[in-house]
Order: sequence, then structure tokens, then C-alpha cells
Amino acid sequence: GETIKTPGLLQPLSIPSERWEEVSMDFITGLPKSEGKSVIMVMVDRLTKYAHFCAMAHPFTASTVAISFMDTVQKLHGTPKII
Repeated sequence: GETIKTPGLLQPLSIPSERWEEVSMDFITGLPKSEGKSVIMVMVDRLTKYAHFCAMAHPFTASTVAISFMDTVQKLHGTPKII
């Protein structure tokens, strides 16, 4: 038979010590088009839970994601240690 390892407990993430030191990113897809854009990129500061939202066209590229990130988070808050 096949042996499957029992999953362990979830490990909590550490709490950042400074604002905008750690940023989580996600994409909301499958939205109806508005002005040619159907994706929302969400960037959240893990300490304060403050978020930025960027509308994007689909398909998007790593380059367009990086530019949107630099134009919002990096421009306003500096470069995070962890994304």
C-alpha cells in the first residue's frame, strides 16, 4: 500500500516589527472587464493590514506586476524586506 505522511500543525507567521517590512500579494481574477481591466492586484502590509489595490489587464506579466508594485508600495513605503 501507499504510505502518506500525516500533515503537521500549521506554523504561524512571525509578526513584523516595522510597517511595510513584509508585504503579502494576491490577485483577484475572473472579474468583468472595466476599462479593459479584469484583475485586481492586492498588496497588504502584514503588520498594519493596510492594503493597496491595482486594477490590471489580463493576461498580465511579471513586468507589469513589478511596475505596479513599484508605483504603489515601493514609491509610497520603500522596499519591503519580504514580499
